[in-house]
Amino acid sequence: MAPLSTTHHDQPKLSILLHLVLLVFSVSSYCLCASDPYLSLDYYKSACPTVLEIVRKEMECAVLSDPRNAAFIVRLHFHDCFVQGCDGSVLLDDTIDLQGEKEASINKNALDGFSIIDRIKNKLESDCPGIVSCADILTIAARDAVILVGGPYWDVPLGRKDSKTAGNELVSTNLPTAQEDLLSIISKFLYQGLSVTDMVALSGAHTIGMARCENFRGRIYGDFKSTSSVKTPISEKYLSNLRSICPAVGGDNNVTAMDYLTPYFFDNSFYQTLLKGEGVLNSDQEMYSSLFGIQTKELVKKYAHDAIAFFEQFSDSMVKLGNITNSDSFVNGEVRRNCRFVNT
Repeated sequence: MAPLSTTHHDQPKLSILLHLVLLVFSVSSYCLCASDPYLSLDYYKSACPTVLEIVRKEMECAVLSDPRNAAFIVRLHFHDCFVQGCDGSVLLDDTIDLQGEKEASINKNALDGFSIIDRIKNKLESDCPGIVSCADILTIAARDAVILVGGPYWDVPLGRKDSKTAGNELVSTNLPTAQEDLLSIISKFLYQGLSVTDMVALSGAHTIGMARCENFRGRIYGDFKSTSSVKTPISEKYLSNLRSICPAVGGDNNVTAMDYLTPYFFDNSFYQTLLKGEGVLNSDQEMYSSLFGIQTKELVKKYAHDAIAFFEQFSDSMVKLGNITNSDSFVNGEVRRNCRFVNT
């Protein structure tokens, strides 16, 4: 969607409109909110005191072998929490009796890192059999992944149970897409109990992410020129490079970094690309360029110029993300022996 221009006189009207829209979304949406009573920082202190050390060591090996693994694990965690809450449902393979989330259209070519979680689970089953849930493993691993590529630390509340079900039909409903407009994405975050500030901060994880051609083709052959300073040699070269990676036809699985400045380092340079109108995904650039991006534009500018503010908010928002829980899993859930399958 091409950004629309407005006059200064129009801004108060737009602000009122946006706030009314957000109010409707927040009132009408069922919220999967944080479940503080269920989770605690010392949940495994007695039952499995080595859990944090084991996860950290395995993540160190994974990221050292391939820095992209950090982004894979963070994305897995996000995709898990936005469907049924953070319950490890995204890790389930399809079986005769269960249709998992991995093969849903949005997830099918977007997710990786499952084998890393498998390795961590195997280590923990040797040390503490039947104790640590796959949902908790994924949540801890996402935190460690961020730290290992230069990002901030945060404490991870633990005590999640693994679901016995998956939400294949919820994937397309709950997860934002690369082509989606700003208000639609905001509504999906509000549905999860996450604010506009959380949305902008969590999008900052794209500083270490890769995007598939299929997800940014429409932007680089569409409104990219209207948002960026393509008249400068650097921007012209960047757009030309993106088009060489992603032709108008074919090459759907070709990838490029969403933060070309520091693609394997967790920092705030992702937001700096948005200021220049050079966001790879339409959904990202909308935060700065959309007609309705009154609040999001200011947050993008803030995080682009203040890395500490970004790190602090990202940490807080990741805790909120991890606290989106599936209340049913606390009653009917389990600790899977194998993260890919429900216990038999």
